[in-house]
Amino acid sequence: MFNAGDEVKILSCEDDPRAAGRTGWIVDEVQPGPLTGGRWTVHGVGFLIGSVLCHANELQKTGR
Repeated sequence: MFNAGDEVKILSCEDDPRAAGRTGWIVDEVQPGPLTGGRWTVHGVGFLIGSVLCHANELQKTGR
């Protein structure tokens, strides 16, 4: 579904609603597991927002 380094747009984010509408990149090199509740780690969202955990249906690839 996603690969490490993929740029994604966050459509919504249960972990941190401030991240919605922003872009970042996928950190995970493997499919997310039970430790993260099946959520992908997205980094680079914003200066005051750290890495966030988002479900796949909350993310959209930007194609970059």
